[in-house]
Amino acid sequence: MKVLVSGASGLVGSELIHELKRKGYQPIRLVRRKGLTSDPEITWDIKAGQLDPKALEGIDAVIHLAGENIAGGRWSDERKQKIVQSRVQGTKLLAETLAKLAHPPKVFICASAIGFYGNRGDEILNDVSAKGQGFLADTCKQWEDACQPARDKGIRVVNSRFGIILSPKGGALKAMYWPFKLGLAGDLDNGKQYMSWIALDDVVGALAHMLSHEDLQGPVNVVAPHPVTNHQFTDVMRKVLICPMLPMHYWTPPAPAFAVKALLGEMADALLLSSQRVQPVALLGSGYEFRYPELKPALEHLL
Repeated sequence: MKVLVSGASGLVGSELIHELKRKGYQPIRLVRRKGLTSDPEITWDIKAGQLDPKALEGIDAVIHLAGENIAGGRWSDERKQKIVQSRVQGTKLLAETLAKLAHPPKVFICASAIGFYGNRGDEILNDVSAKGQGFLADTCKQWEDACQPARDKGIRVVNSRFGIILSPKGGALKAMYWPFKLGLAGDLDNGKQYMSWIALDDVVGALAHMLSHEDLQGPVNVVAPHPVTNHQFTDVMRKVLICPMLPMHYWTPPAPAFAVKALLGEMADALLLSSQRVQPVALLGSGYEFRYPELKPALEHLL
């Protein structure tokens, strides 16, 4: 099976390429500039709206991961616009191009995020729960809607709503490592907000699983089955990364919400103080077996 992958050099994409090769698939990178790797490549230009349909003939599946890093800096109006455009324009271009093919791929897996649900407290959320409020929720809705041309063509579309992806190679866990290792990290605000996490191993495992399971379509929550509160996450991180110079009862005061907001602005509310208690109902129902369903074994493996 030939699998086209955008965002192949990112945190998820680079691991996914290895997983696809391990399973016997032929990954093809969708790139802005050719010659970065020895793997087969197809170029595109999102801003110019350029993607040659002929180059995509014969592709069996597409996994679209490309997009601006939402945690790459404070959310100015300009940055928010870039975040939306990088997701919506790229997805629309890809979906419209796939819809033009004489022999389109059987499946189009497009990244999304649990930010779709907004801040929902301790409400248990599944794959069909209603959209929430806020910038991320609105962005995810536009992102998923941009897949419509592929749906209209009859392509099976999966919107993989990623939770907090844990990997020491990047993202939240890399940023957390040294503050926790040195005993400087505590709860965020009251620590009651839910964190729906997933180990990188299970992200790539779930994406590969989606390729061959035709019952998966529409929104699919890509999160571990046991979300934790911020306080529980902090406690487990300390147990995994206990600093030998500190006593076992060492306690770090929580970071108050106003301080986090002062440091990061609107992004703090959406990414750090927001609560999403999400369940992977569709993934589990399709038979996917999580490698790391519990947080402590996941962190011990990753770290």
